[in-house]
Amino acid sequence: MVRVAAVGLAAGLLGGMFGVGGGILIVPALTIVLGFDQRLAHGTSLAAILPIAGASLLTYWSVGNVDWPVAMWIALGAIVGAVVGTKLLQIISKRTLTIGFVIIMLATAVRLFIPTEGTAREALTVLGAVGLFAVGLLSGTLAGLLGVGGGIIMVPAMVVLFGMPSVIAKGTSMAVIIPTSIMGTLRNRAVQNADVRVAAVIGLTGVVSAVAGSLIADRMSDPVSNALFAVLLVVVAIRQLTTLRSARAPYSDEVTA
Repeated sequence: MVRVAAVGLAAGLLGGMFGVGGGILIVPALTIVLGFDQRLAHGTSLAAILPIAGASLLTYWSVGNVDWPVAMWIALGAIVGAVVGTKLLQIISKRTLTIGFVIIMLATAVRLFIPTEGTAREALTVLGAVGLFAVGLLSGTLAGLLGVGGGIIMVPAMVVLFGMPSVIAKGTSMAVIIPTSIMGTLRNRAVQNADVRVAAVIGLTGVVSAVAGSLIADRMSDPVSNALFAVLLVVVAIRQLTTLRSARAPYSDEVTA
C-alpha cells in the first residue's frame, strides 16, 4: 500500500495545483502498479477523487477563490452532459471524439500562452449563464466518453472564454467536480466497479498534498499557472493519442477528474 499512498500524494498535489481531480494520474497508476483493468481503475479513481477535491475546494474557498454562481451553471451542464454522452456514444465513434478532443486540448494549450487580463467578473447575464452551461455540457460529455477529467476542460474554458483568473477557475472547477464525482461513485458502487479500500488510501493520503497544492496555486501568477496548465493539457492529449493507438480496452463511462 506504500505505492498506492504515494499515488495519492502525487494526485492530491496535482489536483490542488491545477483544479483537476487527479484521475489523469490515478488511472494509469492503478493499471500499471496494481494491474487494474481500465473500468475498475476509473471507478476507483472517481471514488478517490472525492476527499481530494473536498480538501482542495475548502482551501480554495477559504481564500475566496471559488465563484459559486459559475460553479452552479457549469455543474448543471455537466450533469446533462453525462446523459448526452451515453447517447452520443451510439452515434459518434470514440476514435473521432478522441481526435477532436486532442485538437481542442492542443489549441487551448497554445491559447493559454497568450496573456489575458483576468478580472473579477461582472454580474452574470443570461448569455453568460448559457455559455457556462455549454462549458459544463461539453466537459461532462467528453469526460464521460473519454475518461478524462472535467477539470481539464473547465479550467482553461473559464480562463480563455470568460477571462477568469486562473486560481478562481481552479477553485470553481473543484466545486463542480465534487457533485459529478459523487453521482459517478454511487453508480459505480451499485455495480461493484470500485475498490473502496484502495480509493480510501489514495483519497486520504491525497488530502494533505491537495491542501498544499491549492495553497501553491493561490501564490502562482496567472502567466505561470497558465503555462503549467498548458503543459498538462499537452500531456493529457499525448496520453489520449497513445491510448487510441495501443489499447482496445473500453473507455470508462465515468468522470475521472
